[in-house]
Amino acid sequence: MVERGGAGLEDRFFTELPGLLRGDELVVVNNTRVLPARLFGRRRGIRAEQGARHTKDLLTAGIEVLLTREVAPQVWEALVRPGRKMRVGEQVVFGNEELEAEVVERGELGLRRLRFSASGSVTEAIERVGHVPLPPYIGRADDEADRADYQTIFARENGAVAAPTASLHFTEEVVAGLNARGVEVCEITLHVGLGTFQPIHTEEIELHKIHREAYEISEAAAEQIARARDASRPVLAVGTTVVRALEDAAQKRGQGKLPVRPGKAEAEIFIYPGHEFRIVDQLLTNFHLPQSSLLVLVAAFAGRERILQAYSHAIAHGYRFYSYGDCMLIR
Repeated sequence: MVERGGAGLEDRFFTELPGLLRGDELVVVNNTRVLPARLFGRRRGIRAEQGARHTKDLLTAGIEVLLTREVAPQVWEALVRPGRKMRVGEQVVFGNEELEAEVVERGELGLRRLRFSASGSVTEAIERVGHVPLPPYIGRADDEADRADYQTIFARENGAVAAPTASLHFTEEVVAGLNARGVEVCEITLHVGLGTFQPIHTEEIELHKIHREAYEISEAAAEQIARARDASRPVLAVGTTVVRALEDAAQKRGQGKLPVRPGKAEAEIFIYPGHEFRIVDQLLTNFHLPQSSLLVLVAAFAGRERILQAYSHAIAHGYRFYSYGDCMLIR
């Protein structure tokens, strides 16, 4: 546990969380659900036969597709590997040819836009043939257990390509403990996308281009946040994805009466040191990769030196890092 204005650090078990809070907090969680967004397929080629009078479909080189963001019904932005030769109009088939995709546009940073089709539901076909997109640093292929283990207990809304990992620590017992303390839990949705994986390569942080991520804040959730702010109750964001959605929606509120703009939008905000936090007072977050926008966000929230101190403490005490690792409460 890290106090933003103090110097001490405390080692605690996550099950102690309810007792560490005042009891009047608004805890905001991300209810996105991870899709099996890693797809392995083959390019569909054409082979001429009998002097080019007839043609025949031919499945050629293997292709790996990582879905990153749904931009229209059945149209996804995706990273394609190898993608250099994937031209507009080319087709890829997956599984037992139960799912197909056509390249409809080439985008920036190696992205492609793919239009999917299936004999039935495209979403159900992706669920059948797709693989859980475990972060590469886990160092193994996904297995059947990951389909459950890489989901949070709040997961309801399909669309993420990575789990909001701070929520992986929660159990029904912990939530019951929060409720018993009088803590209010609020759900929003941000579909975790490519921004989670994209490292910062620019020397100046401000020049980093972060990918947009779709989110939705219901009218009821916006009103919960408004009531908490009006009563000076702390807003505790569970994970950097929640911070990004809330702070982006606060920027976009315009002249609205609510502190965050309700409805669907895309998070374009890049939070780095110097950002003035409008909504979030406390943060529960995992330990992040170096050179990631997530680590920069956490440093913006708690201060660079404070986070360096916390990370040094975590390393010295054997804390686990990244997606399936430990977390810290910053307040």
